[in-house]
Amino acid sequence: MDTLLTIVHVVVCLFLVGIVLLQHGKGADIGATFGGSSQSLFGTEGPLPLLNKITTAVAVIFMLTSVTLAYISSQTGSSSVMSEVNVSQPAAQVEVAQPMAQEDMVMEKPAEEEKATGETTKE
Repeated sequence: MDTLLTIVHVVVCLFLVGIVLLQHGKGADIGATFGGSSQSLFGTEGPLPLLNKITTAVAVIFMLTSVTLAYISSQTGSSSVMSEVNVSQPAAQVEVAQPMAQEDMVMEKPAEEEKATGETTKE
């Protein structure tokens, strides 16, 4: 039932988009004033009454399927997706390797030598 209603909802949605795109805008009639052709195929009023009725009916069907799908999903969905996830223990703490004292001293010696040479040149 869920799948059928979803398919009907998508089809109605696409049909509604198509029927709205077929309608004329409010400023479309001004083109006939400047030499455009008039649409005498649908009579003097054009296809507006028919398209308005179709649009209204499709919009009502779209709203009903939307509300029905929302109601069905709220009633059947009582569990969470995250309820099936296993919570594992946190990872064991790993010791971070500390630098050895000799390496520290190697890095400090050039800095100390620069300070010593810099001080002697300043004097």
